[in-house]
Amino acid sequence: MKKHILNLALLALTGVAVVLSIWGPEAIARYKDRGILNRIMMREEETGGEGYRYQLSSNEKLYILSQCLNSQSAAGTEQNMLTKEPDSAYQELTGTYAFVVNHNGPSGQEITDEQIYQTANEGITMLKELGILPEGIKEVQPGSYQATLYSAIDVPEPRNNVAVWKLNLLGSLQNANKENRLIDAYIDADDGKIYEFYVRAQVAWEQIDPDALVEAWAAYMGLPVPEAYESENPLLETTPYYKKYVFSGAGNDRTVVTVGFYDGINELFLKISK
Repeated sequence: MKKHILNLALLALTGVAVVLSIWGPEAIARYKDRGILNRIMMREEETGGEGYRYQLSSNEKLYILSQCLNSQSAAGTEQNMLTKEPDSAYQELTGTYAFVVNHNGPSGQEITDEQIYQTANEGITMLKELGILPEGIKEVQPGSYQATLYSAIDVPEPRNNVAVWKLNLLGSLQNANKENRLIDAYIDADDGKIYEFYVRAQVAWEQIDPDALVEAWAAYMGLPVPEAYESENPLLETTPYYKKYVFSGAGNDRTVVTVGFYDGINELFLKISK
């Protein structure tokens, strides 16, 4: 009798298991659907264009920009940037590094063309406070300067790119009084830091301490203290008044920064190169 009852119980459990195996997954799916259907679900995703921009270190940005300035692309490539989406435009580039006009304009992350002049003046003020620029340098004005947004791109790895504004004195004012004025500058389009500059100032090379100047600039840029660049080539620059420094990066990467002075026109400059 007990054995008969046990067999019936086992048979009942087997039947329940069969029913659950057939009906259970469908019931669970319907239950999950009730929690999802007719509800708006939101999820943040990185788009393809934004994926090309991610946070680079100060050393990486400096290195990429230096390589690009020494490998500026042809005008034909700049025209491609005008009509193509960012992803396809990058695919059209050739070579290792490219420096092209960004015809698409700021993406929403960068400083806009309406903001760049105020940003530049804030940078000039800070550089004067740090002793990098002479005190007499004047503010820039929109009517006197041209601002152009560029993209400095590591072509094999296009997400490694730096957006910079180039600010230069308008050609129509080339014969104007340039005393105590900014002539050219490259400005980071993300944080407004000034990478490179040429200024006319009432100073002489003997009044400039290039070591102190480049160390102050390195601290301002968030870079380590550089090493002096030793070379026996006296023709590295078109002026005898200069001193070069090396900023080391990952692996064999290095960027040369030059502090120099053109006598006669009293032009102080800090420039970057490979």
